[in-house]
Amino acid sequence: MRGRLGRECVYVPSCRFGLYAALRHWCPPGGRVLMSPVNDDVIFFVVLAAGLRPVQAPLDPTDGSIDIDAVPGETWGSLSAVLTTNLYGNPDPAPGLRARCDALGIPLFEDAAHAIGSEVGGRPVGAWGDASVLSLSKHVGAQAGGILALADPGLRDALGKTCEDLLLPRRTSAEVAYAVRPYAEAAVRGLRLRRAAWATMRLLGRMEREEIRMPLRPRELARALASAPDLTAHDPWVRVDMHDYRLRAGRFRLGRIARRLDGLDDVLARCRSGTELLLSTRWARPAGWDAPRGGAPGGAQPLFRVPLLVADRDAAVSALARRGIVVGYLYDPPLDDYAGADFTDPSPFPERARWFARHALPVDPLRARAAVAALEESGARPAELPEGLVPSGG
Repeated sequence: MRGRLGRECVYVPSCRFGLYAALRHWCPPGGRVLMSPVNDDVIFFVVLAAGLRPVQAPLDPTDGSIDIDAVPGETWGSLSAVLTTNLYGNPDPAPGLRARCDALGIPLFEDAAHAIGSEVGGRPVGAWGDASVLSLSKHVGAQAGGILALADPGLRDALGKTCEDLLLPRRTSAEVAYAVRPYAEAAVRGLRLRRAAWATMRLLGRMEREEIRMPLRPRELARALASAPDLTAHDPWVRVDMHDYRLRAGRFRLGRIARRLDGLDDVLARCRSGTELLLSTRWARPAGWDAPRGGAPGGAQPLFRVPLLVADRDAAVSALARRGIVVGYLYDPPLDDYAGADFTDPSPFPERARWFARHALPVDPLRARAAVAALEESGARPAELPEGLVPSGG
C-alpha cells in the first residue's frame, strides 16, 4: 500500500478503527467535522466517539459527492476538519477540499474504504488527506483489515502507538470464526439457506439491523456522548457488522489478507470493466441528464459499487434479488434525517441527499451483465432529477 499511495502506512484491523485514531490525533474534543450525510452510520458514530460534532455537507445529487460551492461560508469558518466519503469509489473533489483545508489550516481526512484504485486530480484517492483510511474488506475481499495512510511520514510512530494503545487483545474465538466464515457463507449460498440463516441470527440476537440504518437509541447515545472521546462507550454502535474491528490480528488472518491483496489488480481490472458497462446504461444518470458520471482521464474508475439512479429503488432491489444479486451499502435516510439536530448539524440542502439516497441503486460491477439483464427485464426506469436539485455548476 505504500507503493500504491506513495505514503507511509499503518496496518489497522478496520477502517473505522483507523479513522478514530486519526480523528483523536488531529482534532481536539468539541471540534466540528464536515462529512457527507449519505454515508455508513458506523462512520457517523466514529466521529461522535472521537468527541466531535458531525456537520452534514450539501451533495451533488447526481453522484453523492460533496458539493464544495454549496457549503456556506460560515460553515467553513466553524470547522475543525473535513472528512470525505468517496461513496462507492466515486471520488469526492479532493483537490478543492485540500485547497480549502489548507487555507483554513485544518486537516483533511479521506475515507477511501470504497475507493482503492480510484483517482482524482492525477493522484490516487487516499493521497490527498493528512490521513486516509482504506478498507481491505471491500475490493480486496479479505473481510478484515485496513490501512491508515499518512501524509507526514514522521507521524508513523506516533499514530502506530495510538493504534497500539487502542487495540484489544487477540481472541482465539474471533480467529476461528474468521477462518471458517468463508466456508460457512459458501455453504449457505450453495444450499440456498439465506433466509434460515437470517432467522437463526435473529433468534440468537445477532441481527443488529432490521432496517438499512441501525437503531439510533438516542437516550443511550446521549449517555455515551457525555463520556466522549471514548471508543468503548460507543462500542455498541461502532462494532455493528464487525465485532472484531479493534482486535489484534492473528497470523492466519494476516496471511489470508496478504493473499487476497496479491490479487487486487485483477479485481480492480474486472471492476473497471463492469463499471464501464453499467455507466453506459440509461440508469447511469438522471433521466434527461446529459453529463457523464464516474469518468476519469484513463477511463472509468474501478468502482466498488456503481450507483445507478432508478425511479423505484425498492422494485429494482427485488428484481436483482430474483437473479440472486444482493444489494447492500444503502444509506437511506441521510444522516441528518436519521440522527436529528441533537446529534448533528443538518445539511443546508437536505433534499439533495434525500433524492440521491432514495434513488441510488448500488450495483456490484462484478455482476454487471446479470444486473443489466435483470433491470431490463423488470422495466426499471431512470430517476428524474427535479429542476430545483441541479447541483452547483450543473
